[in-house]
Amino acid sequence: MTGYVLNNRAARRVFLHRHLLSDTPQGDATGDALLDVITQLGFVQLDSINTVARAHDLILFSRKARYRPKALKTLYETDRSLFEHWTHDAAVIPMEFYRHWSMRRERDAEKLRKQYKNWRREGYEALFQTVLDQIKAEGPLSSSDVGKDEKKGSGGWWDWHPSKTALEYLWRSGALAVTGREGFQKRYDLTERVVAPDLCDPANAPTEAETIDWCCNTALDRLGFASHTEIAAFWAHVTVAEARKWCETALARGQIMRCLVEGVNGDLKPQFARPNLPEDPALEISPTKRLRVLSPFDPALRDRKRAERLFGFNYRIEVFVPEPKRTYGYYVFPILEGDRLVGRVDMKAFRDRDVLHVKALWPENGVRWTTARANAFEAELQRLTKLAGVSQVSFENEWLRLGGP
Repeated sequence: MTGYVLNNRAARRVFLHRHLLSDTPQGDATGDALLDVITQLGFVQLDSINTVARAHDLILFSRKARYRPKALKTLYETDRSLFEHWTHDAAVIPMEFYRHWSMRRERDAEKLRKQYKNWRREGYEALFQTVLDQIKAEGPLSSSDVGKDEKKGSGGWWDWHPSKTALEYLWRSGALAVTGREGFQKRYDLTERVVAPDLCDPANAPTEAETIDWCCNTALDRLGFASHTEIAAFWAHVTVAEARKWCETALARGQIMRCLVEGVNGDLKPQFARPNLPEDPALEISPTKRLRVLSPFDPALRDRKRAERLFGFNYRIEVFVPEPKRTYGYYVFPILEGDRLVGRVDMKAFRDRDVLHVKALWPENGVRWTTARANAFEAELQRLTKLAGVSQVSFENEWLRLGGP
C-alpha cells in the first residue's frame, strides 16, 4: 500500500491515541495501572523545573488525573518496577526493558570517555574503585557524599568534581544504578543491589542486532507512523543509519509499509507504518474534548517539528532565552483540547501563598476563547491545584478569564 494517504485528522487521532491522550484522564493511577501507562508511553522524561509540577508528574497527571507523585516514587524506589537511565534525556523506564539498555551502556562508556576528556575531567577514572568501595560499604550515596576532600565547583554540569564525574560514568556505563532521588538529587547504588540478577547478568544481554530490532519495532508502535530518523530518535539508542537499514529490511519482509501522512498545511510526508494502519482502531476514536494542560516535555511534544507538522503548533522552551527576547515566557504550558492544541499558558504555583497564578494566556491563531472554553480551562486549573499542592487559582487580570491580554 505504497500510495496509502493518512489525512491530517486521522493522523492526529492515531498520534494522540498512541500517546494516551485520546481518553479522558481518569481511573486508577497507582501500582500496575500507573506502570501500564509508563510502559505504553515507553518512558517518562525527568526534569527538575517545578513551576507548577515537575515534568514527569504533569506528564502522568495529564493521562491519569488521580495521579500523585508518591505513586511514581513507590514504583521506582520501593517496587523497583522502573529504572532510571537515558533516552534523549534522563528518564524513568520500565524495568522489563532494562536488558535493552546494555548496548546503550556500552556505547555511553566509549562516548563519555571522549566527552569527559574534552571537558578536562582529569582524575575521575582513578576514582572508580574508590567510589565503588565506598558505596559497597556505606550503601546508596549521592554526589555530595563522595569526594568530600575534593575542590567543589559551582555544582553545574560543567563543573563537576572528579568523584561526581566518576559516579555519573559508573552509572551511565552500568556498574551503578540510580535507586531514586531526594529532592532532585540522584542516589547511586551497586547495580546488583538494585536490578534483578537475571536482568543485569551480561550473559543474558541481547545482541546489538536484537536491541536495534527491539528499539525500532517498539518506537514505531508507539509513534504510529514515522520516518527512519524519527524512529532512531525515539529511544535515542540507535543511529539514523541503523534505523534506515532496519526500515529497509522490515519493508522487504512486509512488516511495515510506506505511506503518506498529511500535515496541517496539506503537505504530504513519506512515513513508515504497520500494514494494518488503514484498520487502526484509533481512526474511529474521537479524542476527548476535555481541555488539559500539558508539560513542555510531554512525549507528544518532544519532537517539536512533528508537533508543528501535525498540529500547526510552533513551540520552544524559553527557559534559556534572555527575558527580553522571549516570545512568550520562562516556562509556558501547551493546552490540548480534543485533537487541537488551542493555546499556551504561563503560570506558576506559589505554595507559600497557596495559589496557582496565571500570568498570561495566549489562544492559538484562529481559536476563539469562548465562555465555554474559559470555563473548561478554569476547571482544568482547579484540577491542577491538587497536583501543584495549592488550593486556589488567581489570574494576573480579569481579562485572562476570557483569553484576553
